[in-house]
Amino acid sequence: QVHLAESGGGSVQVGGSLRLSCAASSYTYTMAWFRRAPGKEREGVAAIVIDGSTTYANFAKGRFTISKENGKATLYLQMNSLKPEDTAMYYCAALMSWVQPEYRLEAAWYAYWGQGTQVTVSS
Repeated sequence: QVHLAESGGGSVQVGGSLRLSCAASSYTYTMAWFRRAPGKEREGVAAIVIDGSTTYANFAKGRFTISKENGKATLYLQMNSLKPEDTAMYYCAALMSWVQPEYRLEAAWYAYWGQGTQVTVSS
């Protein structure tokens, strides 16, 4: 069993930045960030594998950076140039195995989830 705890959400104005953190209770092979906006389906944001390789959703490329501090089993998501459409609940997820890159932003693969942290971007 892996426990995940997100932090770092909050309210920010358009163009601002936030850094989300996710503390894991143990090391995992693949970790990712997902988000769910009001009235929308959950979508993958970014994923990172134990070897450091990353996968990003198109909307996240160039603005968001996923990273992992292995010594602390902590996952981060640095979000810059935030837009109102980035407003959502952000969730950390993990799985204990490798999955092909094209599947890393699909929620069905992930066995462990955090409770989420709210991000609100206002204009």
